[in-house]
Amino acid sequence: MELEKLGDREDSHMLNGSVSESLNTDRMTLDEGYEPEEAFVPEQEEFLPHIPSQKTHFTDFDGKTSFGMSVFNLSNAIMGSGILGLAFAMSSTGIILFVFLLISIAVLSCYSIHLLLKCSSVVGIRAYEQLGQRAFGSGGKILAALIITIHNVGAMSSYLYIIKSELPLVIQTFMGLTDNSSDWYMNGNNLIIIVTIIVILPLALMKHLGYLGYTSGFSLTCMVFFLCSVIYKKTVIPCPLNATEIVNNTSQSVDVDYEDMCTAKLFTVNTQTAYSIPIVAFAFVCHPEVLPIYTELRRATKSRMQNVANLSIFAMFIMYLLTAVFGYLTFYGNVESEMLHTYIKVDPMDKLVLCVRLAVLVAVTLTVPVVLFPIRRAVQQLLCPGQDFRWWRHILIAVVLLTAVNILVICVSNIKDIFGIIGATSAPSLIFILPSIFYIRIVPNEKEPLSSRPKIQAALFASLGFVFMIMSLSFIIVDWVTTGKSNVGGH
Repeated sequence: MELEKLGDREDSHMLNGSVSESLNTDRMTLDEGYEPEEAFVPEQEEFLPHIPSQKTHFTDFDGKTSFGMSVFNLSNAIMGSGILGLAFAMSSTGIILFVFLLISIAVLSCYSIHLLLKCSSVVGIRAYEQLGQRAFGSGGKILAALIITIHNVGAMSSYLYIIKSELPLVIQTFMGLTDNSSDWYMNGNNLIIIVTIIVILPLALMKHLGYLGYTSGFSLTCMVFFLCSVIYKKTVIPCPLNATEIVNNTSQSVDVDYEDMCTAKLFTVNTQTAYSIPIVAFAFVCHPEVLPIYTELRRATKSRMQNVANLSIFAMFIMYLLTAVFGYLTFYGNVESEMLHTYIKVDPMDKLVLCVRLAVLVAVTLTVPVVLFPIRRAVQQLLCPGQDFRWWRHILIAVVLLTAVNILVICVSNIKDIFGIIGATSAPSLIFILPSIFYIRIVPNEKEPLSSRPKIQAALFASLGFVFMIMSLSFIIVDWVTTGKSNVGGH
């Protein structure tokens, strides 16, 4: 018996020594800037579960969000107000070119998320800003945080601006009020404050992003209703919409080719074609939310999160494609940049269209809290990195952000141009540039030299982002000079 106890003690000492050696090796590997993917604690939940110090220390939350809820959250982050402009984009490019653009951007977005997840597998499940710090030090961290903040503030503002402009009209129509009604509930500024306090703020105060999976699912349901309505309206709305109105608008009394106006163009190029590329590209921006969702994913692995991203992007691709096709085949060249306005011109009192507008309002309202989470995380990474969770700080950041966005939407009467600039600079950075340069810097040259195929692809991907950015800004500036307004829609 004494010999057996002595042997057990020796085995215990050997095990403890092995554990200590493993811990020291992990620390040395992280200090060197690269850790083999197989060694990551976040990727292997059962690795040394009996050692308290080996609990997932790269995250502030032990992932509990299911695969399905993660798909809902990421899909909701992808789904933006840009879906209302996709039919207009198709009318400016033709069906073939639009489908090519949509497929290309969807595939490139999947590749971009692959680069992000590859970087996170080197340094652990962290935030976008921490990848910037690992790649370029404090400057990279600040740059990533600023770009995320600028882009998501623009997205939140665009959603609230839709509420400000659409909700009074919906209330007016349902209540049968006159256009010049001065009641307080017909003031868009009052309505966005009320919606923010009653709906958005309570959801934004949730401790973890995973809890918003239910609201994200409901938001997506509203957009599915919108898609079904678009498909149905194709079967009941004739073409041309109103021959008399078309003749008056074209200042003609005869020789109007209605057949040409109601023929789908497979491929077309006009002055608006250049705007279709950024509209389609920005419709897939979800990258600031990828790593927070990855952090909270149950049984988080790189391949599991990639499957979440692929499924979310594929679902949104199908929804975008069907919305664009049926919206375009309903109105053809008469479709407006915001498709709902075209339906309103057909019949302002159409109850189905009013329900669709209400569903879109609900969808964008429930998307605001999801977009706010990455901004709050970026602020925390800049102001108080590494500090424990505090409710007062969590609440304060949310209140300050929502207050600032409300003030922006209330004070600025026309923010379309501002969103065009934000979208033309931040979206290419988040999709193309930052993931590529982080990948090139973080993955060590000993594993993948600069001349290797993956890093050459990443460099070309970053170059494509700069091309998108320069092209978008150039067209916006030219449009300002020639027409005094921008037609680029944001996410």
